[in-house]
Amino acid sequence: MIEPYKGVIYDPACGSGGMFVQSIKFIESHHGNKKEVSIYGQEQTATTYKLAKMNLAIRGISANFGAVPVDTFGKDQHKDLKADYIMANPPFNQKDWRAADELTDDPRWSGYETPPTSNANYAWILNMVSKLSQNGVAGFILANGALSGGGEEYKIRKKLIENNLVEAIVILPRSMFYTTDISVTLWILNNNKTERVVKIPDATRNYRMREEEILFMDLRQQGEPFEKKFTQFNEDHIKEFAATYHDWQQNLDFENVAEYCYGAKKSEVIAKDYSLVPSKYIEFINRDENIDFDTKMTALQTEFKDLLQTEEQSKIDLLNVFKELGYEIKL
Repeated sequence: MIEPYKGVIYDPACGSGGMFVQSIKFIESHHGNKKEVSIYGQEQTATTYKLAKMNLAIRGISANFGAVPVDTFGKDQHKDLKADYIMANPPFNQKDWRAADELTDDPRWSGYETPPTSNANYAWILNMVSKLSQNGVAGFILANGALSGGGEEYKIRKKLIENNLVEAIVILPRSMFYTTDISVTLWILNNNKTERVVKIPDATRNYRMREEEILFMDLRQQGEPFEKKFTQFNEDHIKEFAATYHDWQQNLDFENVAEYCYGAKKSEVIAKDYSLVPSKYIEFINRDENIDFDTKMTALQTEFKDLLQTEEQSKIDLLNVFKELGYEIKL
């Protein structure tokens, strides 16, 4: 969806580097040049940090993961970085990520409220916002609670919307992760939602002005089974969802589709008190509205009649069994 073909790519919680590997595969499959990207990441766990370095090294990809494995909030190893593409799957609802008196004046929160100590979701968001280049785009996964939280989260979300940074909110199906079965949300933030032309290896994007708009997509009913208890998107799904997003960006045959997508005006989001919950905007069909009451009641009447007749016969059969055994039940 965000098409990281050329420039600086950053992941503040990079794990073993999976996002970077997928980015390189994406570039190669679309006839791009992997030498035109620079990779930066940070990871706290020492073993995972080493795996990330190895993961890219064996693929001939140079990357800067910082001098040591360390917490991104406690020690930002890329303070002056400005990234063209940010991709992340940070820890969900991380608690006690800072002490109450720490990082209160961190420059990464400049212009926003300080994220609450009780949950790091918005700290991750603001860390990424602070790293965006002039035309930078960020795509990241968060727990659904971040779409409508109160307190400091509400104030931060309000400013993100007012600053025209939020471009798309995509709610995903349950059971897409090995570690949790909850439904989560893909956020896309864009530092430049103005009209402009961007050439990519296999297309030209004629972006329209969309500063006052946000795209909402609901993919909870999409996907296919994977390993029996999981859900995944196949290549056709991915192409369809990305095409919907790109058509909306360019106004190419985009239409609001019930139970799938809706292009909202910022005024609509403000009217709903800055909530980013997709179901507040996407139309959902009430299939009960088209049911004829008389037809439904006639069907229920027949079903209940059959049920009661069956129950009466079962009662007679049960009484006969007791009578035959010499233990007649008299009612």
